[in-house]
Amino acid sequence: MVAVILRMKLTLVLNGFRRSVWQTVGFVLASLYALFVVGVVLAASIGLSFVDIDLARDVLVVGSAVVVVGWWVLPLLSFGLDATLDPRRFQQFAIPRRDLVTGLAVAGMVGVPGAATVLAALSTSLAWWHEPIALIAAVVGAALGVAMCAVGSRALAALIAPLMEWRRFREVAAVVVIVPLIMLAPMASRLIGTMGDPDEWLPQVADVLSWTPFGAPWSLGGDVAEGQWLFAGARLLVSVASVALLLVAWDAALTRTLVRPPSRGPVARGQGYGWFDRLPATRSGAIAARCLTYWQRDPRYAGSVAFLPFIPIPFIVFGGLEGNTSLLLMAPIVAYVLGFAISADLSYDNTAFWLHVTTGVRGVADRWGRVTAASILAVPTVLLLAVGGAWASGEWDRLLAVLGASFGVLMVALGASSVLSARFLYAVQKPGEGMFAQPQGSTTAILVAQTIGMLAVGLLSAPTLVAFTIALATGGMWATALTVVLGLGSGIALLIIGVRKGGEIVDRRGPEILQQIAAWA
Repeated sequence: MVAVILRMKLTLVLNGFRRSVWQTVGFVLASLYALFVVGVVLAASIGLSFVDIDLARDVLVVGSAVVVVGWWVLPLLSFGLDATLDPRRFQQFAIPRRDLVTGLAVAGMVGVPGAATVLAALSTSLAWWHEPIALIAAVVGAALGVAMCAVGSRALAALIAPLMEWRRFREVAAVVVIVPLIMLAPMASRLIGTMGDPDEWLPQVADVLSWTPFGAPWSLGGDVAEGQWLFAGARLLVSVASVALLLVAWDAALTRTLVRPPSRGPVARGQGYGWFDRLPATRSGAIAARCLTYWQRDPRYAGSVAFLPFIPIPFIVFGGLEGNTSLLLMAPIVAYVLGFAISADLSYDNTAFWLHVTTGVRGVADRWGRVTAASILAVPTVLLLAVGGAWASGEWDRLLAVLGASFGVLMVALGASSVLSARFLYAVQKPGEGMFAQPQGSTTAILVAQTIGMLAVGLLSAPTLVAFTIALATGGMWATALTVVLGLGSGIALLIIGVRKGGEIVDRRGPEILQQIAAWA
């Protein structure tokens, strides 16, 4: 049965290449990147074989533990990412749970991430190539480490599956995970800078991790190389016991999943029609109300704004407050992000776009409705960050330039997005899926479309940004006035042009757009 499940997974992966050229291109690019990463790990492991045993062990334990943590955290970010491994698909088949657990664990490693993890894990054992017994212990540890990744990821996904069926929990969980990830790079560099010499803290961190499921498997090779057989046996016991406990937890969660129907969580009961009561009863107003409802309730939209309250953190961490002119960059950056957020609006509509086609909504009305919805969120946010940045840094004389640049970039991004969302369509998460549950084969298309969008917004905003840079550097009133004039003038003009051009595309290609979106449903 394990072989059957594995063969099914391979068949599904191969069939995906026939459906989409983008998936094939994305698979090739991902494979090349994975091979590069494996090559780096291989070279680093061989390099560690020529350094002190303690240092090699510490580096391997800490680095590999981070990988295991990543595999365990993945379920929170990718709920619904791999529906082919959903245990509920096997409810109607009399498959022994032990075979199902083993098959799902092995099949979960099929793909670029799994293959790269296996190869990289085996590569780490080469750090002990000069000690045959240590090499064998390291291979055993690598196998246990891979099992820890696969089983731990699936066990955690199964345990939180009932909670993930509640939309609010998915939103909160995603924010809890994504915000630390966003802040990881700046905070880690800052933390390492304050910790001083790695020789002082690395051994202590490695010693702690080596007694946890995250680092115990990767410590076996170093322990054997040093002749610490008692420690090696104890950590082997920790590794095996951890995998066994994870299997038990996964088996129990799997049993519950197979015998209980899915829960949809608590049903929210409200009064009135929300945003539809607050906005004008026009076609653009109705579309804006619907979009704002998406922003409020759809986790795919909520995730794009969840990080906004944490934007100031890296600026403050690196530059402080008083005199920190980098705080003045927050508003233009967020203006671009929120303006570009509607560049996939039609794709997010999914088959609901049929209402626009059948009712004859003009493309311009559709474009203005979406721009209005984004503006209701973006304008106060950008204004707050602009004023807050000027207040925190004490640079009140540059506030006018910040406002001119920010609202100019916002309008340019909204205008460009109005064209891009109609012209460049790509598969996105389906309604109800998590923020990171990208359909197979869509990664390359998303990358191409967003690269085009970023270049377009950057080129169209270039005059404003150049004037804004001069205003920040010199503080001259002429540069500030030029920033305001260029920002507002070009922003208004490009917003109007973008809405009209995007509306023309929607009017001309409405049925084709619906057909393309329906093919992804």
